[in-house]
Amino acid sequence: MQAAETRKIIHLDMDAFYASVEQRDNPELRGQPVAVGGSRQRGVVAAASYEARQFGVRSAMASVTAQRKCPSLIFVKPRFEVYKAVSRQIREIFADYTPLIEPLSLDEAYLDVTHNLKNMPSATRIAEEIRARILTETGLTASAGISYNKFLAKLASDYRKPNGQFVIKPHEGLAFVETLEVGQFHGIGHVTAAKMNQLGIFTGLDLRQQTELFLQQHFGKAGRYYYAIARAQDHRPVEADRLRKSIGSENTFERDLTTFEELVAGLQPELESVWEYCQRTDVWGRTVTVKVKYDDFQQITRSRTTLLPVSSKELLAQVCRELLTPLLPLTKGVRLLGVSVSNLNTVEAVAGQQLTLIF
Repeated sequence: MQAAETRKIIHLDMDAFYASVEQRDNPELRGQPVAVGGSRQRGVVAAASYEARQFGVRSAMASVTAQRKCPSLIFVKPRFEVYKAVSRQIREIFADYTPLIEPLSLDEAYLDVTHNLKNMPSATRIAEEIRARILTETGLTASAGISYNKFLAKLASDYRKPNGQFVIKPHEGLAFVETLEVGQFHGIGHVTAAKMNQLGIFTGLDLRQQTELFLQQHFGKAGRYYYAIARAQDHRPVEADRLRKSIGSENTFERDLTTFEELVAGLQPELESVWEYCQRTDVWGRTVTVKVKYDDFQQITRSRTTLLPVSSKELLAQVCRELLTPLLPLTKGVRLLGVSVSNLNTVEAVAGQQLTLIF
């Protein structure tokens, strides 16, 4: 029986993307602590520059808290149309190397370069070349992680941020994972890490010593995932950006969200990512679904189906807000938010119709 081919996966992640675009376009912001978002009393930070992060400012933080942490913080209004245009420019660079591109949001994507369009044997060299082209063509920096699966590539891209890259080779995966604190694992948030610590699980090695049954008993379905990643295993393929039964994007936050304003701000980048895909592919959906995962890992979805396809970003945002509103008041923190559209049509199928939102 022929052994399975070792994959070459790159995770590309733009460095402080929204804030970096603003600093690129406005020289007066360079080297300054910048927050993209609202500065009003109930505003929320959508993104923070590395200068601002040094003060503890982070995304989804209340603006008043961010200002308290960094009195010299400069607030800039988001320009999502600009961010989307830059994102398309970056994806065009990716497409010169492989058709197997899986965008996660406007500023990050997985690339499978096992068999690539340049016939380059080294994934490390491909990542270096892509990052150099991004810098030359956009004036922005990106970080890259290179490994044999998506989980490790994602971990690796954080290892040399900003403007760096890191490789985890097949014979290094197990040893790399076992030295990490569980809170450093992608997919394990603060609440889960604290629960693991209470169970005596502090490192990847501690996690690997647990049985799958034990992990499922304490963490439900997620236990199977934890069992696999503790062994540096992840068999998920890179899913090329193609027409799907649904279009979705989600994000796990560094800290739990606790207010409606934080929920709206936290969902905005995912909404932008979904809308960008709809525009680029001329595919629209009639069913909008919001996914919420709480700090105790309880997960719920709320959906609404419209008579005609949702034809504007404003309408998509409106439906998302209306789906979030019944969840208030929040009795526990939210660690993950996602949005998706399904019941897809092409633009041609509804040509000439006035696409209004009807419930």
